[in-house]
Amino acid sequence: MKVVRTSIPELLILEPRVFGDARGFFMESFNARTFAEVTGLETDFVQDNHSRSQRGVLRGLHYQLRQAQGKLVRVASGRVFDVAVDMRRSSPTFGRWEGVELSEDNHRQFWVPPGFAHGFVVLSETADFLYKTTDYYAPEHERCLAWDDPTVAVDWQLEGIEPLLSAKDRVGKSLAEAEAFD
Repeated sequence: MKVVRTSIPELLILEPRVFGDARGFFMESFNARTFAEVTGLETDFVQDNHSRSQRGVLRGLHYQLRQAQGKLVRVASGRVFDVAVDMRRSSPTFGRWEGVELSEDNHRQFWVPPGFAHGFVVLSETADFLYKTTDYYAPEHERCLAWDDPTVAVDWQLEGIEPLLSAKDRVGKSLAEAEAFD
């Protein structure tokens, strides 16, 4: 597995080894020992999630103030643009974002540690999005950063698509108003 560093040091793009031939491909999507060796991180994943969404669905930007979740995300089918925003006020990269295209073709994974808001937009007709989390979903602790906050200014690469948002995501808080980590 190859690690690609981003402009925000804690956010990592992981490129697994993919073995392909005329029959298809094989890849090891997760191995705790390999993950620890290449990232230097010891993590315990407690929950796996799977969502399917259509073109233009934008989910995020979500984070949990308590029971903060680290997420290892990937796409099994389709293509998304995945985004993480630093929500740690004491961080030199507070309010900055990093994005990566994840697809069934590039097999990339994105490590989003606790302290970051996370979201994605679907760029293909549909996408199956998979993620492992380091803590359990706790809706009472979940917060939502506005996907279109002009201060953060995420370039969602919408390609002329009008985003489809949940009620929760339509009322996300601006970075100035949002609760954040210390």
